[in-house]
Amino acid sequence: MSCTSPHREMPHTLFISDLHLCPTRPRITELFERFLRETAADAEALYILGDLFEYWAGDDDLGDPFNAHIAGILNETAKRGVRVHVMHGNRDFLLGDLFMAQAGASFLPDPLQMELYGHSTLLLHGDTLCTDDQDYLAFRAMVREPHWQANFLAKPLAARKAQIEELRRRSETEKSMKAADIMDANPQAITHLLREHRYPRLIHGHTHRPARHEHRLDGMLCERWVLPDWYETGGYLRCDAAGCEILSVV
Repeated sequence: MSCTSPHREMPHTLFISDLHLCPTRPRITELFERFLRETAADAEALYILGDLFEYWAGDDDLGDPFNAHIAGILNETAKRGVRVHVMHGNRDFLLGDLFMAQAGASFLPDPLQMELYGHSTLLLHGDTLCTDDQDYLAFRAMVREPHWQANFLAKPLAARKAQIEELRRRSETEKSMKAADIMDANPQAITHLLREHRYPRLIHGHTHRPARHEHRLDGMLCERWVLPDWYETGGYLRCDAAGCEILSVV
C-alpha cells in the first residue's frame, strides 16, 4: 500500500469500504473524520462500497448520538461539493432513505457499472464474489428479501440489536472454522462478472485483502482493485484520468 501523496489539483474520485465504524473504536472514527476533512474534501466524489458501520439495525437508530454524528460528518462533506455515495455491505444492508437523507448521500445499487474518467468501471461490495461460502450466500439471500426485512424492522429496536449481536457472535464462530480461501473472491465468479459486464475495471471491498489484480480474459486485460479495511488503520483507492492507486490514511 502506497503512502505517496496524490496530486490534488487533478480531478479525482475516492473509494472506501469496510470501515466497520462503532463507538468502541474511537481512533478509527477520528481517522475517518480527518480523512473526510483533509482528503475527501478535494475529491469530486466519495464512494463508500459497504460496511460503513459495524452493523445497522434500522434508520430509527439515527437517534443514537454516534450514528447521528457519522451521518452529520458525511453531510458536511457533501455540503463542500463532494458527491457522497453509499452502497450496502453485509453488515449495514438495512441503511435506508432516512440515513441517506441525513448523510447527504445517494444510494448505490450493487453492482453498479459507470464510466470513470473514460474507463468502464464496475463497483460492488464484494461478498457476492465469495461463491465458495455457500452458507453465507444463503444467509445473504434470506436477509436481503423484502419480507424478511419488513418483519425484522417491525420488531422493537432493542430486540433487533440483540438479534444482530447474536448473529455476529455466531458468524465469528463459524468463520473461525472456515478455510480462509472460502471467504475470498472465487476466480470463476470474477471471470463470470467481467464477461457479463464486458471487461470493466472492477472495484470492491469485503475480503479485507487490499491489492491490485490483473485478469487476462478473452484477449482483454482487466484490473481488479480490492479496497483496504479500516480495522488497524485507514486506506482508500484514488482514481483519476491517469489510473488508480491505493493510499494509506495515516
